[in-house]
Amino acid sequence: MYSLPKQGHGWPWIESKLNAFREGDIRWQEGRLPYFVWCTDEAILDIQSRAYHLYHVENGLGSKRAFPSLDRMETDIIGMCLSLLGGGPGSDGTLTSGGTESNFLALKTARSWARVHRPHVTRPNIVAPSSIHASAVKAAEYLNLELRKIPFDDEFRSDVAAMAAAIDDQTILLFGSAPQFPTGVFDRIGELAALAQKMDLWLHVDACVGGMLSPFARRLGHHIPDFELSVPGVRSLSADLHKYGYAGKGASVLLLADGADLEHQRFSYEWGSGTYTTDTFLGTRPGGAVAAAWAVMHYLGEAGYLERAKMVLDTVSALASGIDAIPGLRRVKPHDLCILLYGSAEPRLDINVVAEEMGQKGWYVGRTREPFEGIQLAINPEHQRVMPQYLSDLAASVEQARSTRRTAEFDKSTY
Repeated sequence: MYSLPKQGHGWPWIESKLNAFREGDIRWQEGRLPYFVWCTDEAILDIQSRAYHLYHVENGLGSKRAFPSLDRMETDIIGMCLSLLGGGPGSDGTLTSGGTESNFLALKTARSWARVHRPHVTRPNIVAPSSIHASAVKAAEYLNLELRKIPFDDEFRSDVAAMAAAIDDQTILLFGSAPQFPTGVFDRIGELAALAQKMDLWLHVDACVGGMLSPFARRLGHHIPDFELSVPGVRSLSADLHKYGYAGKGASVLLLADGADLEHQRFSYEWGSGTYTTDTFLGTRPGGAVAAAWAVMHYLGEAGYLERAKMVLDTVSALASGIDAIPGLRRVKPHDLCILLYGSAEPRLDINVVAEEMGQKGWYVGRTREPFEGIQLAINPEHQRVMPQYLSDLAASVEQARSTRRTAEFDKSTY
């Protein structure tokens, strides 16, 4: 068992140990990691680091009284996100630690809303496509909400008719993604919103992946289905700033079409120390994450986000074409934004062996089970420079996998 050292060590020893620990990590600086790290641009990382360091001691729990500068920055961040994602008069939001917390808060807020507006509900359930993000499944379990997962349709999108058939008098929330994570396509948010309005249900849109990319993709001329708060019937929307917002971790937002719904999100408790009130699940929150998000959004501005969106979309297009040109592979079509999924198109080619070969070449490989066993990529701007090497290694891996009869088990680790 590891134990605390008898005497402390100086920074040189500590730094050498930390660097040694990292030797087995995926080299994200080389663009070989399609998850977890969404920005390797040194200038942006420097802005993140400088801003975070200025506020690395401050605690977001005290933003209303002790650190009003944090409250100011949070207000600015929410305002910028609302302006991008369909916010209108009276809309509001909250800065959270990540998509997991944002989705959790959305389900919690809907549950509290239902307790007031649907008092007959005693066994609340939510209806969602089977592609619902794992974080929302976790939230439903924590909140004791029955989750009814409905298979997606032939385009891997929400089957709205099937979801409607699953609604009963105990349903409180419909869930849709923009885009959903497993295959990267948008659910039919407009149809879900109309259904939510008709049935007086809460609709949450999980735009954690696409929220900070889609508005700029649309400005560049790409077709992006309507999914924002401006769609009548959408009550809440989550979007991660530490993905395509390029902020430091962890930073996400939960946006509400009607700011009055914060009443249902908020936790408040009177105790011996006065009133404890938070709009988030977390109490103590790192002030550095707030400052880093604010700083990066102001550093990039609309022009910077447009430039990086173009890099992402150009890379996605080139990678899709390159994958299509490799015999034996099949790709999910259509793809809507920034996630690509491909698998084997021939019985002799085991896609899991291809994944192993790519791993041997130094790539982190994300794998999927649905709609088929495959390899998944979530593209960030830095993949543009490594795309030729990726496609070259992929073609070689396919040939190596085709030439062997061995099989590989699906990697059951999550990401």
